[in-house]
Amino acid sequence: DFCLSRGLGDVYKRQAQDNSVVRWHLDSGKKTLLTGHKSWMRALTFAAKDKLLFSGDYTGRVLVWPLDAEEPKAVRTIEAHRGWVRALAVSPDGQTLASCGNDHLVKLWSISDGKLVGELKGHTCHVYNTAFHPDGKHLVSADLKGVVKVWNLAKGEVERELDAKILYKYDPSFMADIGGVRSMAFSADGALLACAGITEVSNAFAGVGKPLIVLFDWASGKQKQLLRPKVNFQGTAWGVVLHPAGFIAGVGGGNGGVLWFWKPDNAVDFFSLALPNSARDLDLHPDGRRLAVAFFDGAVRLYHMEAPAAKK
Repeated sequence: DFCLSRGLGDVYKRQAQDNSVVRWHLDSGKKTLLTGHKSWMRALTFAAKDKLLFSGDYTGRVLVWPLDAEEPKAVRTIEAHRGWVRALAVSPDGQTLASCGNDHLVKLWSISDGKLVGELKGHTCHVYNTAFHPDGKHLVSADLKGVVKVWNLAKGEVERELDAKILYKYDPSFMADIGGVRSMAFSADGALLACAGITEVSNAFAGVGKPLIVLFDWASGKQKQLLRPKVNFQGTAWGVVLHPAGFIAGVGGGNGGVLWFWKPDNAVDFFSLALPNSARDLDLHPDGRRLAVAFFDGAVRLYHMEAPAAKK
């Protein structure tokens, strides 16, 4: 059980589509702009051990930033992909950066010097997401058509595939592909993998469909549950996280925005919260008590999860 609150000072705004990264100090609210990209970006990840931030943009470039510098300047530029860098991930040991993009490739980079150390080929369309398994021995990558590949990093080979094709559709009316794994996350113990996106699409041009999170059992590679909103919602599940306490949180955007919470063994949410507008991503603070949600209106809002007060 928990309740959600949003405290004063927890709403942080920025101009969208301005080619900058914004760093916020959560206690003071101080805002710092990181400028250097020449296009929009979506991919962000941290190397906590080295206090580095990685950001990937539409031109295929990854910039490396010293996170704790007073006025950060990019210390390295990696020409990573031909076209959009869709996602970035750092290995559990902090030594390797994984990137994926529109050129159908997953690439591995040395965090210490930025050099290419591996290239994983096999996807036949845009690779939308990638994540390291907590064991550090496997990497997963997921593409536009819902194909999830599990890579054995020691061998550099696909070990198996997971089926998230329910998150993809070809719309013959518009002759367009729509879907893809828009967000992906492991549980802390690596037992579960969640893939978020859109299903039951009826209009690819307008993005009319229903949000869905496909929850996999890692050991078997089979779908454990399909997580859907209890109340009908039109749009996409843009973000998902698995809380150490055992529940799953996801956000969606389309006809408004919603934050949902599920238990792994139940297909419908046990709690939902209407959001101010379309939510485009979320992340869990290491303290396990705060969720940061990015919004269409250019704001990032922090939501506090608190245990309800004991009844007297």
